[in-house]
Amino acid sequence: MTPDDHALVVAAIAEAESRTSGEIFCVMARKVSSYRDVSLGWAAAAALLLPLGLIPVGFDASWLPGVSGNWEAAHLAARDATIGAAIAAYAMIQAVTFLVIFGLTSIPVIRRWVTPAGVRRTRVRRAALNQFLAHGLHVTQARTGVMIFAAMDDHQVEIIADQGIYEKVDADVWAQACAAMVREMRDNRPVSGFQQAIALCGAVLAEHFPPRANNPNEVVDRLVVI
Repeated sequence: MTPDDHALVVAAIAEAESRTSGEIFCVMARKVSSYRDVSLGWAAAAALLLPLGLIPVGFDASWLPGVSGNWEAAHLAARDATIGAAIAAYAMIQAVTFLVIFGLTSIPVIRRWVTPAGVRRTRVRRAALNQFLAHGLHVTQARTGVMIFAAMDDHQVEIIADQGIYEKVDADVWAQACAAMVREMRDNRPVSGFQQAIALCGAVLAEHFPPRANNPNEVVDRLVVI
């Protein structure tokens, strides 16, 4: 996002707010979570479960070079050593499996694919709500703050409207604004996405919350990138 891009988004906010007492604020987050816990979960599950598939095919420590020699004593006295070698080999396979799966699921594209949609939605929504509160959109005079939040790494858009708006406006309006923004984001046009979402939000705010006689700009018009 270049300075000119920021200026275009700010101009769109100012235009929309000129026809309403509501406040619109935009945030673009590169990443809302590392999702490392998700990668750890997949890696741990794979390390526990995948090696079990070797047991039915007769897994033996001798499969791994260096763990067990080719010579063995065919005597009960060698049983403890054989069991120990098998356990060591199994543990080694688990460790390698854990590291491989953790590495794979740390790749952004794969991580997004293996992370449950509900988890991503919850974390994006929580991040959006934190930004909503951090920038004071919940303390406007008539509770008419709206925040448009784009999570780039998660490919999700969240719009949060304060209580004064939520009680009067149909939820479909926010869904339409999100859909318009997602379409533009898919085509790598984030500025256009913000402009369209701002215009749609501004139109519904103007319908339900026209400008007041004393209509200060309670929240600075800006696009925050985090």
